[in-house]
Amino acid sequence: MQQKDHPFVRNAMKNKDILRRARKRIGWLMPGLRVKRWVFVLLMGTTLIGVGFAILLLDVYRTSAPSLWLTLLSILSLNFMARPLRALLFGGLGVALTWYGIWGLNRSLLTPFMQPGRNVLDTVSTFRKRERGPRIVVIGGGTGLSTLLRGLKAHSHNITAIVSVADDGGSSGELRRSIGILPPGDIRSCLTALADDETLMGQIFQYRFAEGNGLGGHSLGNLLITALTEITGSFEEGVAESGRVLAVHGRVLPASLHDVRLVADVEVSATQHEVRVRGESKIPEAAGRIRRVWLEPDNPLPYPPTIQAILNAELIVIGPGSLYTSLIPNLLIPDLADALRSTRALKFYVCNVATQPGETDHYQCGDHASNLEKHAGKGVFDTIIANNVWEGTLPEGIQFVTIEPQLEERYSIYATDLLDKDRIWRHDSNKLAQVIMDLFYERTGPL
Repeated sequence: MQQKDHPFVRNAMKNKDILRRARKRIGWLMPGLRVKRWVFVLLMGTTLIGVGFAILLLDVYRTSAPSLWLTLLSILSLNFMARPLRALLFGGLGVALTWYGIWGLNRSLLTPFMQPGRNVLDTVSTFRKRERGPRIVVIGGGTGLSTLLRGLKAHSHNITAIVSVADDGGSSGELRRSIGILPPGDIRSCLTALADDETLMGQIFQYRFAEGNGLGGHSLGNLLITALTEITGSFEEGVAESGRVLAVHGRVLPASLHDVRLVADVEVSATQHEVRVRGESKIPEAAGRIRRVWLEPDNPLPYPPTIQAILNAELIVIGPGSLYTSLIPNLLIPDLADALRSTRALKFYVCNVATQPGETDHYQCGDHASNLEKHAGKGVFDTIIANNVWEGTLPEGIQFVTIEPQLEERYSIYATDLLDKDRIWRHDSNKLAQVIMDLFYERTGPL
C-alpha cells in the first residue's frame, strides 16, 4: 500500500483540507492575528458616534416645527418601517461599511510592504506566526550557518545566531589586522540571511570590490560593520545597527568579544609528523589530519548575551558548518559549552552533507560527532540530524558524509534527504529548517 493511500494519511489530508477551507472563510477572525480587538474598538467608536448623532437628530425632530426637510428626514430614516427592522438594516449596513473601510485602509497601508502574489491576510498571518515562533539559538559560522538561517526565518522571528570570531582570512582577516576589529565576515553573512528581503539590500551587503584597487577583496558589508563599530564605539552595537539597516528579525551575536586565534595540531600526511598551525584560514591548507584545536589566549570569556540566549532558548542547533574552523571554536569557550549542558532546550547537531578538503577528509557522521564531543565534552547535543541521500557527482576531493551502521547505538540520529539539488555538497535551506521544526514540535507539541 502506498503511503498516500493509507487510511490514516487520507484522514489527515481530509482534515487538513477542512481546516484550510475554514481558514479562508473566517479570514480575519482567526485567533492570533491581533485584529479582532481593534475591529471591536472601531465598532464601539462608530457606534457611540452614531448614538450621539441619533440623539441630536431625535432632539431636532421632536422640537422643530413640521417642514419639508423634516418630512424628507423621516423618509430617509425609514420611519414608515418597524423599529426592530430599521435597527437591523442600519446596523448591518454600518457594520458592512466599517468592515469595508478597515479592509481598504489595511490594503492601502500594507501594500508597499507586501510580497507580490500574497494578500493582506496571508501577510499578517505569516508575520504573527513567526512572531510567536520558538526561541531558537543557532551556533556556528560560515556558509552552513547562513544556509540554515535562510530556512529558519520562515518559522520564527525569535532567532539568535552565535558566530565564531576566530576567522582571520580574506576581507575579515585584513580588517582584523589593519583596524583591530573582530572579524565581521560570518556575522555579515548571517545578517544578510536573516534579512526580510535579500534581493537588493542583501546583494549590496554581500557586494565584494574587485581586486586591483584600494578596496580590492573587501566586502561592502564588512566595511559597513566596521564603520558602524567606529561610529557607535563598540563592535556589538555596530552589528546591531547593521541588523536594523537590513530589517533583520532576530539577533546575530559574537561568541566572544576577545581577540582570539585558532591553533591546531595537524598530522601531515606526507611525513606522519605533527605540526602546529596558527590561524583559522591556514589550518585547512596544512593538508593533514587535524588532531586537536584550541584558542589562544585560552579560556576567553563569552559575550554575556550569548549565555543568556542559550539558557532562555527552546531550541538550539549546532551547525552545519566547518567542523574545526566554524563550529568547535564556539564550543571551546568554556562558559558557552557549560551553558549548553545546563540549558533545558532541545539540542540538535546538524552533520555536514559532504567532507571539507584539508579539514574532514574521509570523515563519516560519527567522526564529526565524536570530535565535536572530544573538544566540547558530552551533553552539548541531544540528537544528530544527518543526510542519508548520497546521489550525484561531487567536486574532486569531496566525499559524501555517510552514516556508520552501528552509529545509532551511540547517538540519537534522525536521517533524511537534506540535499540541495543544485549544490549537492550543501544542505537545502527549506528542507533542513522544516525537518528541524517538525522534530521540535514532535517532541514539544505545537505552540
